[in-house]
Amino acid sequence: MTLAAGQAAADAKVLKYTHYQPGREDQPKHAAALAFEKCVEKATSGSIDVQIFPAGQLGNATTALEGLKLGTLEMAVVHDGGISSVYRPFDVFALPYIFPNHETAYKVLDGDFGKQFGDAMLKETGIRLLAYADNGIRHFTNSKHPIKSPDDMKGLKMRVQPAPVFISLMESLGASPSAIDWAELPAALAQGTVDGQENGITNIMAASLYQSQKYATLDGHVYSLHAYLISDGFYQGLTDVEKSAIDTCVVEARDIHRTMTRAQDEAAEKTLTDAGMEVYVPTADEIAAFRAIAQPAVRKHLDEAVGAELVDQLIQATDAALKSQ
Repeated sequence: MTLAAGQAAADAKVLKYTHYQPGREDQPKHAAALAFEKCVEKATSGSIDVQIFPAGQLGNATTALEGLKLGTLEMAVVHDGGISSVYRPFDVFALPYIFPNHETAYKVLDGDFGKQFGDAMLKETGIRLLAYADNGIRHFTNSKHPIKSPDDMKGLKMRVQPAPVFISLMESLGASPSAIDWAELPAALAQGTVDGQENGITNIMAASLYQSQKYATLDGHVYSLHAYLISDGFYQGLTDVEKSAIDTCVVEARDIHRTMTRAQDEAAEKTLTDAGMEVYVPTADEIAAFRAIAQPAVRKHLDEAVGAELVDQLIQATDAALKSQ
């Protein structure tokens, strides 16, 4: 029996799984990864060996996505900005102030729009999109002064993801955007290379950005995403039982990831205040003022970059989701 068990382990299909949060159980991505590992290995009786590589151990997002395309990496959970470097239509989710709450986002992403979007990504890239999870609702932080209106953004040097859509967002509000990789952001803020940035509470806390940022504005301009991605070449090589395990277990992982990140989003004001930041929560009218400036400007960029039809489909799906609530 011992020899048989050893042989089974040796014959297992290795699924290398990378993500970009610290390898701690208080981190949504890692807690979800551990649950996925346990679920898959149990459901397949060990025929799939899940090996987790947290904190970008296998390279940055671009490296991971290329690995998924080439089949040298089996699975990755990647943020929206990273994905758009390989699949530009992912930028559509950066349309500012499109999702008013988590429920609306989940209905759109888990519904027909999300499925059709994933099908199109698979066809173009060979990367299968298994599920969408939260990367936190994105807010503005800076070291200079409170941001209460678009006028307060003018002249600020703001870090953005290396994605043109976020540059468009900042420029529309009068800020000066600088594309800086995530790994370099804490140093850039500490050294004053940039005055501020925009991110979700999970990432702000994970990277201790509050140490160099005095002010936070919880405007929620973008519902940011993590996508659970798998190499389709690897997926197609699985048995039906193994595919079913992947499909089922990724939903369990997604729900853990969403629940933890959403809880952090909802506690953002207290969390950042406790961390020593001065936190401002805009009124509905103030949010509308940001939306009136930022959304048309970013929409214009997206129409050119990903196509007006895709943007319209997202807006229509969002409207339908809101009506069904």
